[in-house]
Order: sequence, then C-alpha cells, then structure tokens
Amino acid sequence: MVKEQGTATTVVTKGVSEAVSEPGQSCLVVFYGQNLGKRYFLDKDEQLIGRSDAAHIRLDQESVSRKHARIVRSDDGCWRVIDLGSTNGTFVNDQPMTEFVLCNGDMLRIGQTIFKYLSGTNIETKYHEEFFRLTAIDGLTQAYSKRFLIETLDREFHRAIRHSRLLALVMLDIDRFKQINDTYGHLAGDYILREMSGIILHHIRREDVFARYGGEEFALVLPETGRDQAVQISEKLRQMIEEYRFSFNGQNIPVTASFGVAVAGGPDKVGSMPDFIACADAKLYEAKQNGRNRVAG
Repeated sequence: MVKEQGTATTVVTKGVSEAVSEPGQSCLVVFYGQNLGKRYFLDKDEQLIGRSDAAHIRLDQESVSRKHARIVRSDDGCWRVIDLGSTNGTFVNDQPMTEFVLCNGDMLRIGQTIFKYLSGTNIETKYHEEFFRLTAIDGLTQAYSKRFLIETLDREFHRAIRHSRLLALVMLDIDRFKQINDTYGHLAGDYILREMSGIILHHIRREDVFARYGGEEFALVLPETGRDQAVQISEKLRQMIEEYRFSFNGQNIPVTASFGVAVAGGPDKVGSMPDFIACADAKLYEAKQNGRNRVAG
C-alpha cells in the first residue's frame, strides 16, 4: 500500500528486477478500464499514449493528457515508458514515475486505465493466462472479481448447508463514495478503492475470499465463521479503515465504511444463496440507515 501519491520527481531507469531484453514481441494488455483484455502490440520503436487522435494508444479520458506518455524501445531491446509532463502522472506498479524500464509483468497506470506489460517468448500463452486472470481478479483493487465471488460463494454455501458448517458473508462499502469522487476526483476515488482493498487483503486469513462486488461495494466470505466472530472481524476492519491516513496529491481524505453480516449453516436457516446475499445486503443497508461507519450483524 502507498499512503501518499504525488508528482514524480525521480527518474528511475530499472524495473523492480533487473531489466533484461527477451526475444519475441511485447505488448500491453488492458488489465483494468475500458476495453478490458485488449492487446496493444509494441510493433513500433516509439508509440504515443494519450487522449490525442494522433496517439498510437488512445485513451479518451479527462484524466489523461493529450500527449501523456510515450513508450520507446531502447538499443538493448528493452521498452522504456516516459511521462511527457502529464497533468495526472504516469504510474508503474502504483509508483509515480517520470521514466521507467519495463519488466515482464509490470503494471502501467495512465488515467483510469491499467495495462500489464507482457514480453518475451510464448506471448500467446502469457496472454491467455492473463485473460483467465482477468476473469478472477479485479484489476484496480486486486480483490477477486464478482464472477469469482459468486462461484466461490455458491460452493461454500452448499457445503455449509450440507454439512451444517458455519459460513459468514460480509457486505461492505465506502460511505459517501460519490461525494468523495465529486470532491477529489475519480483518480482519488480509485486510489481509495485500492488502498482500502490493500488494508483488508493484508488482514484476512488465507482461506477467506475478499471480492469487489461492484463500484465501491465489496464482499468478504468467511468459512467456518459464526456471527460473533464475523462481527468482530468486521469491526476490526472498520476501525482500520477509519484510522488509516488516505492521502492523495497532498490532500488527506477522511474515509469510513459500513458493514453488514449474515451467517448460514449451523442453527441459522437461509433458503438459498441469493437469500444469503440479500440478508447481508439488508444488514449493510441497516448500518447505513443507522448512521454509517458501523457494523450491523
């Protein structure tokens, strides 16, 4: 997690690991944003990324400058991304950069679009592996996708009912998120979604499943967990979010979240998985109605 973002001032010339030129054509894959899964092959020595009609990789977003960045092939065959003095910056692996040599797997964020850089041999295999990952992982938050959540929850719900095991479902969302977007901008909103997800992912068990349900709403599946424990876990996460210092472009942004807890299996009788989700959603609504920034279970 990164507590503060700002304008990049340092030129970085190597990736996280030492950059090595690999044979085969490289490409950028849209990992989050419009045209999810689209590939942009790096088949020219220099390509412009931006809002301009002249851009080779065109991103029609207000948060993207007309000439935002360019990606250039070095003499050693490596690809270097260079920010062109953009208004909102260029980020690699969530760090602001003015210049960066990309390594296979690096994440390039421009505006509200996140690309994944793929290089080397077997590019088709890598792409198909990455496309499969796109169906399971939300590119912005690194939480599981709604599709993965529904598949997992369906399996866990029927297992809990069949074997009379406890299963908790927590629905949560960020309080007054639209107001945050309207006040600080959508890039700040994306930053908060990423940071909040990082907090939760860092503090749950390996067997738990945290997923983005839609927009600013998330779900947390807790196997073998009763109501009291689920409420306790939710309260701990709620406090962490409230106390965390969310800072974007030098502005501190107060953030809170509300939680709704439902339990299936054991003595609790829930007719179906949709009923289970509806029950957790109703508890989330209750938390919102009672003042937000609280847990209802």
